[in-house]
Amino acid sequence: MAYTIAFSGKGGTGKTTLAGLTVRYLMEKTGRPILAVDADSNYCLNLALGVQVHTTIGGIRESSLQSVRSGAQRPGGMSTGELFDYEVQQSIVEAKGFDLLVMGRPEGPGCYCAANNVIRKYTDKLSQDYAFVVIDAEAGMEHLSRRTENNVDIMFTVTDATVKALETAKRIGALMDELGLKISERHVIINRVRGTDGGELKKEADSRGLSVCGFLPEDDKISAIDLSGRPVFDIASDAAVITSFYSILDNTLKY
Repeated sequence: MAYTIAFSGKGGTGKTTLAGLTVRYLMEKTGRPILAVDADSNYCLNLALGVQVHTTIGGIRESSLQSVRSGAQRPGGMSTGELFDYEVQQSIVEAKGFDLLVMGRPEGPGCYCAANNVIRKYTDKLSQDYAFVVIDAEAGMEHLSRRTENNVDIMFTVTDATVKALETAKRIGALMDELGLKISERHVIINRVRGTDGGELKKEADSRGLSVCGFLPEDDKISAIDLSGRPVFDIASDAAVITSFYSILDNTLKY
């Protein structure tokens, strides 16, 4: 089975950028097969990785339901399950150094439980073919109740440099405990730290029982990359965020 790395946290903390940088790190350090999974209904990991998405799990599920309801003939006499499996396999974006699977937003009304169940099933199934799986989870905490991040080797909860964000990280951790998710190791990364704020934030995190594995500095180069819509591969290798984040991964990943 693949070594699975997941990123959680509220929106706007930079978790998608860090998930993309993790893919870049693994490509550079290992050269082994990587599956990136965008489990956010408002997907944008593909932008961080610089690839186009032609279809999503949510879209496939909706089209399959419509096909069943219409009674349309399935190609090659496939069962509904066989056809769905084939379409999911076809939805995987193949890029140089990694593949990408995207949940996306269902076209119809209703909850995302079914789409989450599908992406969890296929993440588990496909992980047998990859050395690493990197999951960018949905912002906030609701996705955790749908158990998208089950069977994870290491979970990084990303926060910004505020006490409010640390409170959110504490609640995310409590919900993981409540749900009994199978996560071997959990850490907090505090992003966009200015100057000497790290010491005070570490004290606040410790008082909440949070395991902080590192701090990332505020970096205008990252903001410029995000604003222009360029991928993480365009960030200079000597950028402060790159060196700091790679150091965190060097010290925490155990593959």
